[in-house]
Amino acid sequence: MKIIATLCVAAALALAADSAEAKGCLKGAVVGGVAGHYAGHHGMLGAAAGCLYGRHRAREQARQQQQTQTQSQDLPIDHGTSGM
Repeated sequence: MKIIATLCVAAALALAADSAEAKGCLKGAVVGGVAGHYAGHHGMLGAAAGCLYGRHRAREQARQQQQTQTQSQDLPIDHGTSGM
């Protein structure tokens, strides 16, 4: 019964988040819920913490990917006309 409640909480948090954040929330909630369950029957607490951590990591990765794309667009293009 607790597993169903945990999954419902994870689904509710995922629906409230953006697409990248939802992805991180779902993965984090599942892992956190399982870990919390085995660490003293605290599945709900683990799922909530896992969701928050997953959203944080998803945002970091999206920000890092955006910076990489911005930097690659700012680089000058060498067309092979160096004057030799």
